[in-house]
Amino acid sequence: MPNELSSGPVQRALWFVESRLSEELSLQGVAADVGVSPHHLARVFGAATGRSLMAYARGRRLTEAVRRLVDGDASILAVALDHGYGSHGAFTRAFRDEFGVTPEAFRRNPAQYALSLTEPVQMDKSKLIDLDPPRFENGERLCIAGFGARYSFEASEGIPDQWRRFGPHIGQVAGQSAPQAYGVSFNFDDAGTFTYLAGVRVRDFSETPAEFATVVIEPRRYAVFKHNGHVIGLHRSHYTIVNDWAPGSEFAIASTPNFELYHQDFDAVTGLGTIEIWMPLDD
Repeated sequence: MPNELSSGPVQRALWFVESRLSEELSLQGVAADVGVSPHHLARVFGAATGRSLMAYARGRRLTEAVRRLVDGDASILAVALDHGYGSHGAFTRAFRDEFGVTPEAFRRNPAQYALSLTEPVQMDKSKLIDLDPPRFENGERLCIAGFGARYSFEASEGIPDQWRRFGPHIGQVAGQSAPQAYGVSFNFDDAGTFTYLAGVRVRDFSETPAEFATVVIEPRRYAVFKHNGHVIGLHRSHYTIVNDWAPGSEFAIASTPNFELYHQDFDAVTGLGTIEIWMPLDD
C-alpha cells in the first residue's frame, strides 16, 4: 500500500499552520494554499486528527503565546500582536476562552494553572492498517431513516450508544426496504461538526415516525472498502482511507454523505460481521 501522508492535504495544512502561527488564519486561506475546498479540508482534517482545523490553529497560536508569557520578555500587547491578534482585548478574550484564565492572571502566577496546551500534531502512522484495494460502484439513490445526532470531530463518543438505542428498530421500521443497516455521516460544516444517522433504507419517508431523522443520498460514484475485524477498529479504517489511500490515489473524496453499510451477517452483540465503507468520489 503506498504511503503518501507527506503529500496529503492534512499534512500540508499542518505545515501551513505551523509556518504561520504569527498570522491570523482562516479556513478559506489554508484551503486555498492546500488546493482543496474549505469544506473538504474541514472534513478530512477532522477525520484525520479528531478536531477541527480552526480549533487546532487557534490552540497552536495560543500555546505558543503561553510560552512567550512564561518567558516574560515581552508585554502582553506585544505577545498578542506577535500571534495574530489585533488588540489586547481580542487576545484576552481568545486566551480566556481557550484556557479559562486571562493572560494577566496567568502571567502573575503561571505555576497556579495547568493549561491544556495544543502541541503540533504528528500524523500517527501506527493508526494505519492494511486495507484491501477498494472496488468501485455506482451508488443508487438511498432514503435512510433512523436516529440522528450532531457531533464534532473532538467528541463523537456517543455514536455507539446511538446504535444501541436504534438497534431494536432494525427490521421493524415502517417502509423498510432492505435488511442492512447504514451509518451515514453528512452535513459537515467548516467548524468540524457533522450529523451521524444510524438507520435503515426505506422506500420513502411517508411512514417514517416523526421522531426519526432522515437523509437522502443521491446517486454517485463510490470507492467501497471492506472493514476487516471488530467494529471497534472502524475508525482506523476511516483514518487509513483519508490519510493513506486518498492522497496516494488519483481520486478525490467528495463533500457529500459517506456511509458505513452493515450487512445482514453483522452481529451487534459481538461487533463482528461484514462492514463496508462507501466513500463518495468527485466527478
